[in-house]
Amino acid sequence: MFFLDWLIIWIPILVVIYAALRTQKYVKGVADFLSAGRVAGRYVVSVASGEAAMGLISAVALLEMYYNCGFAVSFWGTLSLPISLVLSLVGFCTYRFRETRCMTMGQFFEIRYSKSLRVTASVIQFISGIINYAIFPAVGARFLIYFLDLPVFLNLFGWHCPVFALVMAVFLGLALWIALAGGQVTIMVTDCVQGLLSYPMYVIVVAYILYRFSWSDEMMPVLMARAPHESFLNAFDVDHLRDFNLFYIFVGICGMFFNRMSWGGTMGYNGAAKSPHEAKMGGLLGTWRGGFSSMIFILLAVVALTYINHRDFAGESRNLRVQLASKTLDDIMPEPKYDATRAKLKTIYENIPIRTQYSGSYTCHEEFEKENADPYIKATTAELNRVPELKKSVQSFRTIYGQMLVPVAIRDILPMGITGIFCALMIFLMVSTDTTYMHSWGSILVQDFIVPLRRKAFTPAEQIRALRYAITGVCLFAFLFSLFFAQIDYILMFFTITGAIWAGAGVVITLGLYWKRGTTAGAYAALVSGAVIALSGILAQQFWASHLYPLLQRLNLVDAVGKVLYDLSSPFHPYIVWTMDAHKFPINSAEISFLAIVTTVLLYVVISLLTCREPFNMDRMLHRGIYSDSGKVVEKSSLRSIRQFFLLKILGIDSQYSRGDKILAWSVFLYSFGYAFGLCFLAVVVWNKFTPWPLEWWGHYFFLKNLLVAGLIGIISTFWFGICGTKDLFRLFRDLEARENDVLDDGRVEGHVSTADLAHMKQIEAETNSMRKDSAASGK
Repeated sequence: MFFLDWLIIWIPILVVIYAALRTQKYVKGVADFLSAGRVAGRYVVSVASGEAAMGLISAVALLEMYYNCGFAVSFWGTLSLPISLVLSLVGFCTYRFRETRCMTMGQFFEIRYSKSLRVTASVIQFISGIINYAIFPAVGARFLIYFLDLPVFLNLFGWHCPVFALVMAVFLGLALWIALAGGQVTIMVTDCVQGLLSYPMYVIVVAYILYRFSWSDEMMPVLMARAPHESFLNAFDVDHLRDFNLFYIFVGICGMFFNRMSWGGTMGYNGAAKSPHEAKMGGLLGTWRGGFSSMIFILLAVVALTYINHRDFAGESRNLRVQLASKTLDDIMPEPKYDATRAKLKTIYENIPIRTQYSGSYTCHEEFEKENADPYIKATTAELNRVPELKKSVQSFRTIYGQMLVPVAIRDILPMGITGIFCALMIFLMVSTDTTYMHSWGSILVQDFIVPLRRKAFTPAEQIRALRYAITGVCLFAFLFSLFFAQIDYILMFFTITGAIWAGAGVVITLGLYWKRGTTAGAYAALVSGAVIALSGILAQQFWASHLYPLLQRLNLVDAVGKVLYDLSSPFHPYIVWTMDAHKFPINSAEISFLAIVTTVLLYVVISLLTCREPFNMDRMLHRGIYSDSGKVVEKSSLRSIRQFFLLKILGIDSQYSRGDKILAWSVFLYSFGYAFGLCFLAVVVWNKFTPWPLEWWGHYFFLKNLLVAGLIGIISTFWFGICGTKDLFRLFRDLEARENDVLDDGRVEGHVSTADLAHMKQIEAETNSMRKDSAASGK
């Protein structure tokens, strides 16, 4: 790192800090702190929520996934496009949730089900959320340490201080200050500023990589050199990929329905839009917002794979692996009593020769990238297994070594200046996610647990103070958890299983918004069963190598249990294969999550049908009909034509759409359904069904789709979102300045609909029903 790199890193960070300082004055009440006053426009919502949702940990996770599975499996993920498209166009769940005017999901649970469910759900959601978030600081700090080649320890006045803890403390402290300064107002503004600054920075990084590396001469040959049935390019030759395979894609598609809006990590954005329509438009803009930010991580993973495995970079690759393996050892076992083991392994690393054996006419050794064949992993595993107390560290070594392989390669690839730009981008992603998640989980604790149980209502000042205490507590928990927890699975798999603790919420939310017969009993069954299944899976994974597998060995049950698991999974081979492993639990996180989803849906539906006594009044919850602001009943119009059905039900176009909104909806539909799904997926599947493509064609296909077209979209979106996002940001400032604070708008159901209002609404409802009965009786 040069002085120029450090300058490039810190100037954008100072801009973000300045933005946070200037926006504190707009926080007038609880609604501002929680939902930015509900006055955000579509571009601010789209840019800010996109920046917050990505995160540095997501970037590392994507790099890890693409490095391990390439493009081929992601091809089948295109199946989700038409589903995602329709859900976004019609505002599935998001539109109705905004209509409820709830600030948190817990407030919705109390309105839809009961206060007791709100409290119970808040506990489950909070546990799921903070455990999921608690490794974010660890992955972010570790990324910066390895990318910047910082020492593992630092001597401060005679104190042997871990740099890992220092880096976490610095950036968690910055994120905490932003979150406490003005809640969702400062978070949304700083996220939006970071997103706007990121667009041109992405352009520079992508342009350099495409200039430095050749797709046809360097990248594609490496992607082509894979063992049979583990292709990185041919989507019809991926049967033997274990974790990121077709079943993983299938679980993700199921989650699109039953986990819709269930994740509370970006809770503040759910109700921040100025109207349900603006929230829907912000979601649609997300299709075009990605641009370079979506392609850059694919490109970086491929470039890193090339750099690490191409014949031309064999010497650099060996040095990179030696440094990475040595640093990982210092990271996972820093105690002085292991000095001899570390020294021995580092000597072994230095003596591993440069690879000279490559496969056929290609440039990548077919077996080298397999986990058990990597000589550095093999040597480490063999040596650590000789020390009983270090056996549990084997999986941690594999995990960190695999996660940091790509970041370290990127560090070696990028030159001065661009290294600083890329590091600034990653810091933006880390800080934006930290602020959003700390705010979300702290808010859930206060709004959905403390507020409903408190007999005396908070004053606005007291409530904001309680929110700040809770956010600080989440920050401290994440710091301590990251400091002591050993991650042993892929990041995306960890996301999947920790999210599954909250898996029951998906059906509780989705059917709660659309099915009037859902009951509190069904919701309880779904929430509790999902949490039990997921927590059991997490504990099994965490204690498998240290306790469970040794227990099976002592009881001589390894072969018997292994046979049972293998037989149970045999109907689903090769996509689900449960085999015994001394270091890793046989059932992966995606499979555990799927079990949780299926169980929760079945329990919710069956128990609700058994316990429903009276259908729920959906109009009251959604402020429709006599419960609307106008108090007028709007009769549903019949869909008189196929065209009308298509426009309203598929494209979601209604009377609120302006000409620009219609153009946006059509552009998203034509791109997602016509181009991405119809041309790039469906046509390719049919073509390969009759005339399979050679491997080279798949390489050209992915270059055109994932790099060239995505790059063109990125260039357009950089200017588009840069201009419109900046205008919308200043409009947000004006709206916040003009907004009048409502002290009752604090997340309590009592503030949401008063007792007098309810009595008045019930009277109007009774009169309306009586009039309808009289009309029906008279034949009108």
